[in-house]
Amino acid sequence: MHFQLSPEQEAIRTLARTFTDREITPHAAEADRSRVFPANIHSQAQALGLTSVTLPESVGGSGLGCLELVLVTEALCYGCLGIGTALCIDALATTPILLAGTPAQKNRYLGASVRGARASFAMTEPDAGSDVAGIRTRAERTADGYRISGAKTWISNANLAEFFVVFARTAPEPGYHSLSAFIVPRNSPGLTVGPPLDKLGQRCAPTCPVFLDQVHVTPEQRLGEEGHGFALAMRVFDHSRPMVAAFGVGLIERCLDESLAYACQRTSMGKRLIEHQAIAHKLAEMRMKLEAARLMSYQAAWRLDQGLPSTLQASAAKAFAADAAMWAATEAIQIFGGMGYCTEYPVEKLFRDAKVLQIYEGTSEIQRNIIARELQRAASRE
Repeated sequence: MHFQLSPEQEAIRTLARTFTDREITPHAAEADRSRVFPANIHSQAQALGLTSVTLPESVGGSGLGCLELVLVTEALCYGCLGIGTALCIDALATTPILLAGTPAQKNRYLGASVRGARASFAMTEPDAGSDVAGIRTRAERTADGYRISGAKTWISNANLAEFFVVFARTAPEPGYHSLSAFIVPRNSPGLTVGPPLDKLGQRCAPTCPVFLDQVHVTPEQRLGEEGHGFALAMRVFDHSRPMVAAFGVGLIERCLDESLAYACQRTSMGKRLIEHQAIAHKLAEMRMKLEAARLMSYQAAWRLDQGLPSTLQASAAKAFAADAAMWAATEAIQIFGGMGYCTEYPVEKLFRDAKVLQIYEGTSEIQRNIIARELQRAASRE
């Protein structure tokens, strides 16, 4: 066992961090204020291969693993969680195609993604967030395919996407075995994207409602077998949750760096803040949580790349990193005091950006349910 990255992994992490320092961090505050994702940042990241880390070499991607994606994600989200999320979250839509797509689907859609096409993962609905089995969107069989009708919400990058992976019921009754997944192009008649939602944080990462009104898809647009959508989604989450944990890792590291720099130069009661034990202990705890969240996200990604069971580790990493990020952002404001509450310093933005980490991609409560279920399964096998 060793904890050293390979030279290739070190190189891609350095590339992502250099890109972040040059192109993301300086523009983060303005992107947050304008609530607009800077499209030029995506084109620059795409040209460097930072948006196609896990896509196969056969379609022009880097063909790397989840661990390399985590390294890139952590570096990008250090600069801005909103911009980093908008850059990385396309992987949520390309992963089901990578896992269950036919060669033709992979060539067409993953190849398009490598060339810069954006994609969205359309699962969440107004009445079905954590309750995936409660999805109401229907895909009714027709003589030449399916007609999909329903409403999705909180769909990341929907207003930028050229295609969607849509989850819908292919059987009248709700449940885990009635879901199927479909690739739906943006220009499909009947598909409408609503305006971006106005959010507390990650304001430049667009999330929109998506409406489907009798959208026709062919059998060739279905991903995998009919009724296998829920199982596919769970496999996707094993891949995506280490990435989302890395969102939190990047933010925790930024909180630590901002707080440490401020504590070393700000004085109170005749000495620097860092010389007060109450502040020093906050910084020490922040570093401890950073190290733990990073190791957990790396382990979950590594296990996935090795073909080992990783559901428990992915959920644990996601929940821990999300909770630790929210804690770190709260403590960063406390260290800054009143100055942390105003926009002159970036910690108020870090606080706003952090909260949704505990909600999307499975809430922290849902992650604990998954961990408990995996523990129960392990105990029953002993």
